[in-house]
Amino acid sequence: MVKKRILITGVSGLVGTVLAASLKKDHEVSGVDLIESKLVPTLKADCSDIEEILPAFSGIDTVIDLASNPSQFSEWDVIHDVNLRCTANALEAAKICGVKRVIFASSNHATGMYETDDPYKKIVNGDYTGLESDSIPLVTTEMPVRPDGPYGIAKAFGEAAGRFYSDQYGLSSLSVRIGTLNIEGKPTNQRQFATLLSHHDLVNLFSKCIEAPYELKFGIYYGVSNNKWRFWDISNSEAQLGYKPSDDAESWRGESLTSI
Repeated sequence: MVKKRILITGVSGLVGTVLAASLKKDHEVSGVDLIESKLVPTLKADCSDIEEILPAFSGIDTVIDLASNPSQFSEWDVIHDVNLRCTANALEAAKICGVKRVIFASSNHATGMYETDDPYKKIVNGDYTGLESDSIPLVTTEMPVRPDGPYGIAKAFGEAAGRFYSDQYGLSSLSVRIGTLNIEGKPTNQRQFATLLSHHDLVNLFSKCIEAPYELKFGIYYGVSNNKWRFWDISNSEAQLGYKPSDDAESWRGESLTSI
């Protein structure tokens, strides 16, 4: 494995912390965030201000862009002032500094409204009546985006912006629609038996994105574990990246859930 210089924006959040702890074993990892990471060298800066963050991008091979307000319930003013600006700045800073690849932390909320349709509506509610897990019509990355709120709209924006920077400037732009990643690393409600992304599989998928040849200029991938009731298609990440998730939320089926 070639050791690469990886910058993680929003490194002090949950996803950034999980990734930094593992990736620093094989790569030279740094971060940029308002809060300093305890794991990797961090430039304390506001990612919504491109002039503040530019120094962190110098000499970087791959950026993992996580910087945003992470709440799916964020209001429009927060999305506009924080999430959209942070995403746009990461791409522009990468272009300016000659970064080869940006891996954008998108979200399942970019297509969250599919869950208002059956069979997905039944699955997220834990109602498997009349369903066979191996014959669920999967939601693919080729299907239209269907954001379930301003947060999801911002993620769809990031995917589209990444496409533009790839087409216009030759930047390798990969987007990962992260499923449910939580502190516990296991399901805490019924929906998560379908949507869980374990810590191990998160690291696995992002590592595959880092290792993929730079000739792969654009891709959108669902970040989800090998859950029995998974309804997102991961065939393109298997074919293009070699991603093979190993965890299945069913292994926690018998445990008590911490939320409903």
